[in-house]
Amino acid sequence: MTIESPPHRALAFMAWPQAAIPEWLIAFVTRLGVAGVFFMSGRTKVDGLLHIKDSTYALFESEYRLPLVSPFVAAHLATYSEHLFSILLVLGLFTRLSASAFLIMTLVIEVFVYPDAWPTHLSWAALLLYLIARGGGSISLDRWLRIP
Repeated sequence: MTIESPPHRALAFMAWPQAAIPEWLIAFVTRLGVAGVFFMSGRTKVDGLLHIKDSTYALFESEYRLPLVSPFVAAHLATYSEHLFSILLVLGLFTRLSASAFLIMTLVIEVFVYPDAWPTHLSWAALLLYLIARGGGSISLDRWLRIP
């Protein structure tokens, strides 16, 4: 008994997404999606442009207690990083660096803050790993400036 290969039409249908969805679109949507998550998180930590709220300091003192980093320093690092790296991702500038910074932040959050939120963090990590591996795509400042 031999196993027959599926009909040609089925193979063509399964290959369609790879041919029809350009890599630049996948990279662009991935950059925007990740940037949106982290930027919105950063906005909850500030009043106005970048004035860190008292509640943010309290959050880092009580709920986000990180080892080896003072709550004051952690609040500033997280807040400014969420804003800066999100903007860089939207622009596609230093994409791999920004995605790496967010991946490290995601790992810290997973290990030290919310270990039960691993499904969410795993989805972020998958998107970030794509950007680290593939870069910002052809519609990015990285490509136009020839930044690897």
